[in-house]
Amino acid sequence: MTALQFSSVSKSFVAGRSGTVQALRRVDFTVDEGEVFGFVGPNGAGKSTTIKVMLDIIDDYEGEVRLYGVSARDAASRKGIAYVPESPALYEQFTPMEILRMALSMYGIRRDDEDAWCRRWLERFSIGHVADRRIRLLSKGTVQRVALAHAMVVSPRLLVLDEPLSGLDPVGRKDVVDILSEYKREGGAIFFTSHVLHDVERIADRFGFIHKGELVTIRSPRELAADRADRYIVRYRAAARLAEGATELREGEFEEERSDTELPAVLAELQNRGGHLLTVKPAVSLETVFFKILEGEAPAR
Repeated sequence: MTALQFSSVSKSFVAGRSGTVQALRRVDFTVDEGEVFGFVGPNGAGKSTTIKVMLDIIDDYEGEVRLYGVSARDAASRKGIAYVPESPALYEQFTPMEILRMALSMYGIRRDDEDAWCRRWLERFSIGHVADRRIRLLSKGTVQRVALAHAMVVSPRLLVLDEPLSGLDPVGRKDVVDILSEYKREGGAIFFTSHVLHDVERIADRFGFIHKGELVTIRSPRELAADRADRYIVRYRAAARLAEGATELREGEFEEERSDTELPAVLAELQNRGGHLLTVKPAVSLETVFFKILEGEAPAR
């Protein structure tokens, strides 16, 4: 079943004397149950506007948005939808346990094991030890985990996340990525924006690239991997670069692009010169596609 559908959605804003700004231009995409859809773009590209449209925070737009087949303009469409903004505003005088209990109450969910259920989700996000501490005493990363636990405790069928990894340390990001991956395996749908492109690449089934309000391309990891699949980036340490076109990243550390047929010779030459191989990775990644879009070299849909 389709969890989220955008059909030719456009939205413009009045921008004072400069006229209007086109925030979204005929945006079309779908997100199915059990799918993770990553939404990527630079600041001001239209990511937050897209979220506000799907949640009916902005309702004066052209086109149609549907959540599980129901118009987003109908409040009933948001039943079972959980949203975590980039900068969660939680009541600072409350504790994480109280925040999660409040979520259950707001969603009309009654459980005999309410306390145990809430504590289970706090433990899942590795914040059970601060369950009864006031929000105002917690770090930004811990508050972000509380907001994510607040979303998960209601067992949503669609998660809408705006920069969910913001403010998290590497351990926190891994915890969240693992939880989101498990949620997906259980049939949940996720729409999320993120500037942490490596993590988007890890968990998203498809990526939507938005730039200046236009959805430039939608791709899957398989399609991404197929682009220039025979090209690799080789990073190494050596007294001098192996090829004239190699980039010196820092003193004695170089990077160059080679084909798969060239790799054996490159590695042999590096060994003969007494150098050290650091990494070999595909030449095309989510990051390289992202920058090509910004440079006006957008890939075809």
